[in-house]
Amino acid sequence: MSGYIEKRLYEGETLRYRGQFHWIVHARAWAALILLGVLVFGIVYFIMEMVRVNTTEFVVTDRRVVLKTGLWSADVEEITLDAIEGSSLKQSIFGRIFDYGRLSVHGRGETHIRFPNMAHPQAFRAEAERSKQAAIAPGGPLAG
Repeated sequence: MSGYIEKRLYEGETLRYRGQFHWIVHARAWAALILLGVLVFGIVYFIMEMVRVNTTEFVVTDRRVVLKTGLWSADVEEITLDAIEGSSLKQSIFGRIFDYGRLSVHGRGETHIRFPNMAHPQAFRAEAERSKQAAIAPGGPLAG
């Protein structure tokens, strides 16, 4: 199934890595449904989480890092690979144990993208760095 971002890649751009939500995000929604489902709150929380999970995409391409959110309208944040200056990762103790966390990618100036909790954030960050090095290398799509 192709997602919103895949349908809107630039000509010649290839998707290199697709981030995904960790299973704990799904478990939290299901727990709310089961434990609080008797109350309307549990059902509403479950629906909201499933909509958020299914309408959020975060990817690394050979030219940029992209975060798309939104159901009816699309909020798309992107940073070209050559504009990335660094990143930061926040992981709780459970995040370190179960390999999930919140990644922020910082670009030039005030530009940054704060991703939701994702599975394997180090792999996402590593692929962004590999893609950046390949893009700025001689012959790469962003080589100056």
